[in-house]
Amino acid sequence: MAIRVLLVDDQPLLRTGFRMILEAEQDIAVVGEAGDGLQALDQVRALQPDVVLMDIRMPRMDGVEATRQITGPERNGPAKVLVLTTFDLDEYVVEALRAGASGFLLKDAPAHELVQAIRVVAGGEAMLAPSITRRLLDKYATHLPSGEEPLPDALTTLTDREVEVLKLVARGLSNAEIAADLFVSETTVKTHVGHVLTKLGLRDRVQAAVYAYESGLVRPGAQ
Repeated sequence: MAIRVLLVDDQPLLRTGFRMILEAEQDIAVVGEAGDGLQALDQVRALQPDVVLMDIRMPRMDGVEATRQITGPERNGPAKVLVLTTFDLDEYVVEALRAGASGFLLKDAPAHELVQAIRVVAGGEAMLAPSITRRLLDKYATHLPSGEEPLPDALTTLTDREVEVLKLVARGLSNAEIAADLFVSETTVKTHVGHVLTKLGLRDRVQAAVYAYESGLVRPGAQ
């Protein structure tokens, strides 16, 4: 079964470029396009895509609100959202991740990265590239805890190993990379990640990464 993709961007030329890239892949099918958030909601309901490639700044309804409605409790379908961004709009990316996006990608990313991101998100994983995540959070460090505040009580429910895993997730490492770093199996890492999400009431590893920074557990710029 091909991955069904909906393209959402208010620039037709960009949508055309994305369509050409994605339709060259045998396992990806572009099922529709939308020029703003409201159209995106209608298309999601009508077309039931697996992945929505979502711009942020658009008329009528922006990508953050559209993401919130597509992935929220009233969602109607399996669609996951992959946000497209440029670095002058990073503050909106953080809001999109909070709203339920499964990751983000730069608009000028190479074609192979776009294709890989679609596959990763469709497979239920998060697209959280370490270099982009670090630059994003470093840029907005002034809006995050100083490190002097007490950590949330919820973190005390995690074991020491689960805290380690959460920190590595926040750095953007994949399960395989975390397994290699901690000298455990990938299956063990998946179990730890699942426990972290359950205990903290988080939906996926993207929200886990944002939580780790917002709670002060991980500081921007830290290795």
